[in-house]
Amino acid sequence: MNSTLLELLPELLELLAFGLGSVGLSVAGLYIERFALATAESGQLKLGAWLAFMGAMAFYFAYLMSTDKFRPKLAAVRRRIAE
Repeated sequence: MNSTLLELLPELLELLAFGLGSVGLSVAGLYIERFALATAESGQLKLGAWLAFMGAMAFYFAYLMSTDKFRPKLAAVRRRIAE
């Protein structure tokens, strides 16, 4: 524990941003998917399909952010804390 909290602060903020970004994209994906279902049920199938695709893209980007950005940053912070 040679590192002080002030030295870890930028990495912790980056970790927080990636975590919140991933959660935010997941929530947005859920909202868009619900809206797509309601749109398709109202008879606008093409618009509902397009919205469903956009919701799936939000989920995909949330997955990418959590696996490509959040996990490696979390491992780096854990390593720095363990030192």
